[in-house]
Amino acid sequence: MPGQVITVDRKKYAVGLFWQPTGAGYVARTYARTLARSIDKKLNLYTEYRAMVGLGGKKLGHHSGMESAAAAITDSFGEYTSFLAVFAVDKFWYLVAVRNGVILEDKLFEKEQDARSEYFKLSEIPDWGAVFAPGAWGMPRAVERNISDVLNRSARSVLRPISHVRAGVVSAVLAVVFAVGLLWFFREPINQMIVSQNQAGADGAPVVTEYEQEMAQKERELIQQFETVPPPAPDPIVLPYDYLPDVTQRAEICYKAIALLMQPVTGWQQVSAECGEEYASVVFNRDTYGTLGGFEQVAAQIMPGAFMQQESDNSLYVRVALPQVATVASLDERDIETLSRAVLTEFQNANMSVDVQMVTDTLSNGVETISLDILEVAAESKLNPMQFMHIFSEFGGVYMTRCVWNASTRNWNYEVIIYAK
Repeated sequence: MPGQVITVDRKKYAVGLFWQPTGAGYVARTYARTLARSIDKKLNLYTEYRAMVGLGGKKLGHHSGMESAAAAITDSFGEYTSFLAVFAVDKFWYLVAVRNGVILEDKLFEKEQDARSEYFKLSEIPDWGAVFAPGAWGMPRAVERNISDVLNRSARSVLRPISHVRAGVVSAVLAVVFAVGLLWFFREPINQMIVSQNQAGADGAPVVTEYEQEMAQKERELIQQFETVPPPAPDPIVLPYDYLPDVTQRAEICYKAIALLMQPVTGWQQVSAECGEEYASVVFNRDTYGTLGGFEQVAAQIMPGAFMQQESDNSLYVRVALPQVATVASLDERDIETLSRAVLTEFQNANMSVDVQMVTDTLSNGVETISLDILEVAAESKLNPMQFMHIFSEFGGVYMTRCVWNASTRNWNYEVIIYAK
């Protein structure tokens, strides 16, 4: 099977992801980690798209920051809740199938016959909203489309490491390789000089000039220096709980940023708003009387500094950067099992449902390794961010990584992590 990566307009996209719907209240990263452990531990990357997670891995040619082709195509076909499509990409065949908003198939085939066979099998499912296939296949109802025309360039679904913590690695091996490379680089001119010296001696001429002797000595000293100087010591490991955003400030900034983005615009309907680690964003859908030009005029006045991106003729994505928040060093002094019980007790006292997961992440600088016990908390609530985070007022090591406002249900979804001792 080919590597599950395609290149369109000189940009690489991830395909062949393992997609799975997520339930309400689940933390996407936690769910992705659980899936990877049960399916293949080498699936170390994930993306969150709508109510799904997609798993990928370096063994498939994927890397962090790569966009999902299936998600980009699904966004482009926003008017269809179900579609079946095959595209010719280079020498391969890419098939993507979406059913009722859920990605069923996302796969790259090396042989056209294999792609055609899979397409036939899926086409037997009734009531596809649209079907796309190469014209040469002669498929009933199928329309031929070029994949470069249907890839939404919004970059809304990108692969990220499943682990919370990116290991900081300083490669002492590279330093050694560099030193050895220099050694071999300077060895050749030394060998040539020795050969020329021997030839000169045989002819009865002076062996070397004073200048050549000095140059040879300097080269020997340089080689000796790289052979004897040890590689630099690795940087110390930075512990994430030493630089956590202030809980109260973080909650207030998220609330204000979402309030800024969720202001009413005539002819446009807010769908949902999200506060992530660096940006707050909102999705607007067009009503009957809305226009793109009208939205831009109003947004320029009520959303200063916002970045707007057209998702489709009837959808807009708006984003603002979050200001910096004061950081504090904070760590809960309880072990993770005791911490988990304490969090469950707080939510039981508040009569609220909560999903709690205990995970372990690893930090490394290439020499030493530190394991971190982290409690992941996910909950749906009517409370605004300031009210919700007050539940954690007696806990240390708290960080709200994400909150989402759903305009239709008028509920908040929260993702919080707590670093345990």
